[in-house]
Amino acid sequence: MGFAKEFKEFALKGNVMDLAVGVIIGGAFGKIIDSVVNDLIMPLVSAVLGSPDFSNLYLVLKGTVPEGTALGDARKVPHAVIFAYGNFITVAINFLLLALIIFLMIKGINSLKRKQETVPPAPPSPSSTDQLLVEIRDELRRKA
Repeated sequence: MGFAKEFKEFALKGNVMDLAVGVIIGGAFGKIIDSVVNDLIMPLVSAVLGSPDFSNLYLVLKGTVPEGTALGDARKVPHAVIFAYGNFITVAINFLLLALIIFLMIKGINSLKRKQETVPPAPPSPSSTDQLLVEIRDELRRKA
C-alpha cells in the first residue's frame, strides 16, 4: 500500500476529522475567552484594584528600581530581582474562565446523555412469524 493511500485513509477517519474540528473550534474559543478576560473582566478588576494594566504589576525583591518604572525597564536594572505577577493573574483568570465554561459544557452534554439513556427504547414488535407462533401456542393452551 502506498504512502499516499495510507495517509488518505488515516486522515479521513472520523476521529481524525473530529479532532481537527475540535482544535479549530478550540482555537477560536480561546480567542473569545481572551477577549472576555482582557476586554470585559480585567478592566473591572483593574478598576477595583486601581491598576489599569496588570501586565506591569511586579514586586522588587532585591535591588532598587525607581517607582513607576515599566516591567520591561525594571528587568533591565542591574542586580534587581523582579517578581512579575501581573501577567500571571491575567493568565490564571483566563484559565479559570475557560475551565469553568468547559465544565459547564461537559455538564450539559452529560445531562443530555443521561436523559437519552433513561428513555428505554420501545421493544421491537414481533415479526409475523413470531405472532403466528404465539397465536398457535395460545390456541393449544385453550384446547388442552
